[in-house]
Amino acid sequence: MAPGAAGVGPPGGVESMTRAPWVLPKPAKPFPAGDVTAVSTTLGWRLVNPRMPKEWTVSLGESNEQLRERFGISRERQDEFAARSHRLAHAAWEAGFYDDLVVPVDGVDLTRDEGIRAGSTPEVLAGLKPVFRTPDQGGTITAGNASPLNDGASAVLLGSEKAASTIGADPLARIAGRGVMALEPQAFGYAPVEAANRALARAGIGWDQVGAVELNEAFAVQSLACLDAWKIDPALVNQKGGAIAIGHPLGASGGRILATLAKVLRETGQRYGVAAICIGVGQGLAVVLENCDVTGAAQ
Repeated sequence: MAPGAAGVGPPGGVESMTRAPWVLPKPAKPFPAGDVTAVSTTLGWRLVNPRMPKEWTVSLGESNEQLRERFGISRERQDEFAARSHRLAHAAWEAGFYDDLVVPVDGVDLTRDEGIRAGSTPEVLAGLKPVFRTPDQGGTITAGNASPLNDGASAVLLGSEKAASTIGADPLARIAGRGVMALEPQAFGYAPVEAANRALARAGIGWDQVGAVELNEAFAVQSLACLDAWKIDPALVNQKGGAIAIGHPLGASGGRILATLAKVLRETGQRYGVAAICIGVGQGLAVVLENCDVTGAAQ
């Protein structure tokens, strides 16, 4: 699906994962003999510097199995979280929540996200086999409790207060704070924790004032690790479903969660919300949005 997010927030992006190019590495010496292997740029490490420590270059899935071991997050919790994502995303689409957040694509007969499976339950998901480790190795991450590969696009408009009169539309939200964090590459799923805490500090508020959270669900395990660290009510998080159901087109998900968060804040009347996302190779980003419908929010 191609979500279009109209509002105020960091610029969005476009990602066509099915058309991601294959690339050839630069030769290590002039006029090399022999063949080289083309590398997919769709996901994960592309061209690994052999001088990097091997623990930095494990797969994204293995990174999250390590995160699961570190925090003791069970397969059952992951499957429950994933089933909730599908259930809430389906309910949101049925209720028309996403109708004005998406735009049609010419020549594409598609009206909503394809990855949502309304019938997903923890029991159904429990039947899937682990992908990155075998059950004997303690593998817990499956195709059901991780985000799928898919295409998408998003766009948001970031402007000053004067932009409203220029474009003839009122702002949807104000950026109250932003935060970034970087960890070891294999710990990327946990980077949103401190990124969000820094964004809240810059906004001058605490978690007790946050009424909604949009956390990109790259993997159920990393989402749960972040929620446990923040010690927040899980009911506030991804109230309209998340990337496990909707999908995670790299480069477009940031705009998607910002648009969803802005609309959830307006729908619920809450003043502050947090959007957070992890990025492979150790990064995390977060933004605090302030609802412009709330008195004084646009000041």
